[in-house]
Amino acid sequence: MKLLDLYCCQGGATKGYGDAGYHVTGVDKDPQPRYIGDAFHQADAVQFVLDRLDWIRETFDFIHASPPCQLDSDCQRIMRNDHPDLIEPTREALELTGLPYVIENVAGALPKLKQPVELCGLMFGMTRTYRHRYFEAGGGWTLPQPHHPRHEAPQVKMGRPARDGEVIQAVGNFSGVGIVRDEWDVPWMNRDGIREAIPPAYSRYIAEQFLAQRRQEAA
Repeated sequence: MKLLDLYCCQGGATKGYGDAGYHVTGVDKDPQPRYIGDAFHQADAVQFVLDRLDWIRETFDFIHASPPCQLDSDCQRIMRNDHPDLIEPTREALELTGLPYVIENVAGALPKLKQPVELCGLMFGMTRTYRHRYFEAGGGWTLPQPHHPRHEAPQVKMGRPARDGEVIQAVGNFSGVGIVRDEWDVPWMNRDGIREAIPPAYSRYIAEQFLAQRRQEAA
């Protein structure tokens, strides 16, 4: 399976798809020297798709897109920073490809996502990060909603080191980079990469669900 990872950053989603056996090509507007995928293009993600529709249709089986979430994040709203809204332009470009896809974003973007599925670290055995993220499946497939275990541990306040039994919020200038790096299995990432990433376990789940549905359709 060949996958296009738009807004790939350092490759959190890429690793999960790679672990599931996918060949992954990343696209990001910024240089990403830490990116770990099979290929990389530095380009505006939406324009990259619009300029290469035929090639993308012929080359890839699936597209993952993580438009920057700053517009809809609590932190950026508090700071009153302005950011572009890229969810709708991204969806429009993805639909032109005719390929199955997922769009990932934060809770603040829920009104813009269509029938999103919520993923949380607890669903994948994590104990130090919740990392709620939301995924819209499109292009002719559906993503099942896993059971969401009850939260028991409190989240540490941003900027304070986490004590035993506390869950880390991997946003901003957070403490506990090494803890999150180990739990997510992203040893190549720095703090900047982690706070923009999803745990690879999330994208591996998506990859496996997509493959299972395709095998079922082919049976």
